[in-house]
Amino acid sequence: MQKGIIGKKIGMTQIFDEKGNVVPVTVLEAGPCMIAQKKTVENDGYAAVQMGYGDMKAHRVTKPMKGHFSKADIAPKKTLREFRLENIDAYNVGDLVKADVFAAGEKVDVTAVSKGKGYAGVIKRWNHHRLKETHGTGPVARHAGSNGANSDPSRVFKGKKLPGHLGAEQVTVQNLTVVKVDAENNLIAVKGAVPGPKGGIVVIRDSVKA
Repeated sequence: MQKGIIGKKIGMTQIFDEKGNVVPVTVLEAGPCMIAQKKTVENDGYAAVQMGYGDMKAHRVTKPMKGHFSKADIAPKKTLREFRLENIDAYNVGDLVKADVFAAGEKVDVTAVSKGKGYAGVIKRWNHHRLKETHGTGPVARHAGSNGANSDPSRVFKGKKLPGHLGAEQVTVQNLTVVKVDAENNLIAVKGAVPGPKGGIVVIRDSVKA
């Protein structure tokens, strides 16, 4: 990983490219993030930098985290994330990372927690077909159907697609194109959709497939 930044999802809009084509984009507020800690192979077994995003009121910080921020001599941050960057020597504790680490045309991976949908049935959760609604099928048109075989195997196989909790899980969308970067306002516009609700925390990294 060459670079990364924490931000939040502002929402979706559309912009026009130089040929006049409409490009659907998600606007992300990226940073400014502050380096809160550097981890080294000697001390921690791996090399990484810890970034903090979003200011936090001092009286809301727990004592352990207060000591963590005091050691770094930075203001308390709401969100902390680690980035295993290839060149951590370029960063020092207290440095600011802004949206201009990325440029238009680059490919990025965006990680966020998807919208929670609550308890969902198999049609919404797994795109199952409905049963027919004629010839005595009864009130089970949207049910899961046959759940297991007869006396053999006498159980439900692991991984069976059943109703359950849908969404509210970490999702990464890969290979999104950075369409525009507004460094002055800390905004990045990426082509396409990004997981999560408006205001949700996102992590932007350079693409592993680029």
